Amino acid sequence: MIDTTLTHTLDRTVLIRADREVVFRFFTDSARWASWWGAGSSIEPRTGGRVYIRYPGGTEASGEVVEIVAPERMIFTYGFNTGTPIPPGSSLVTIELDVEPAGTRVRLSHAFAEPSVRDQHVQGWRYQLSLFANAVANELHAGVAAVVDRWFAAWSEPDGGKRQAAIENLAGSGICMRDQFSAIEGLPDLLEHLAAAQRFMPGITMTRDGEVRHCQGMTVANWIARGPDGQERSRGTNVFTLTSEGKIESVTGFWGR
Repeated sequence: MIDTTLTHTLDRTVLIRADREVVFRFFTDSARWASWWGAGSSIEPRTGGRVYIRYPGGTEASGEVVEIVAPERMIFTYGFNTGTPIPPGSSLVTIELDVEPAGTRVRLSHAFAEPSVRDQHVQGWRYQLSLFANAVANELHAGVAAVVDRWFAAWSEPDGGKRQAAIENLAGSGICMRDQFSAIEGLPDLLEHLAAAQRFMPGITMTRDGEVRHCQGMTVANWIARGPDGQERSRGTNVFTLTSEGKIESVTGFWGR
């Protein structure tokens, strides 16, 4: 039975750029559950199932699944096996997933008996939901380096048909691009821009320089452009925004480093 004395709530939301079904499986698989709580954490995804959390510092928390409705909602009790401030079963966490055009809106409500205990959890949930968003994005975009490489390869492709096929596979129809020489809106505009780059700079190639950096659907990659003689012509940095399907939604380029 849910404790009706839990009248003090902490509410927080975060947008995760992934489909709701993808986000929900981080509630139903212990390995994914542990990816945003801590190694050794586990969950039994059924009513009455055990919720176990082992934080990286060794503190342990646990609870019980009160309700789980795929892919919309999970409710579970929560408290600490070790440390403070509340024992197992003494608070209630509700997480709801709403579909939005850019992905999934995660709505968290954590109910407590005491306002002072609620206030102690504000920063914890701010941090934990960030870990959650990153865990989902890291799995969804595990191949992001290959996406970036294919983008630069398309810029280097002299054949128009091959270039179009590559870009259509990589980018959504509404792709936007901004840099020192670009103000691109939409796929047709982008394809014409790439054709112009090959026309005015024949033989130009672009390659990634170093590792990509990724955070919650945003990716940063350095690049080098070389002429047909292999000599460096320019270099810079691109920031990519990825869709929930893993396609490129927008690119912002910065020349020079």
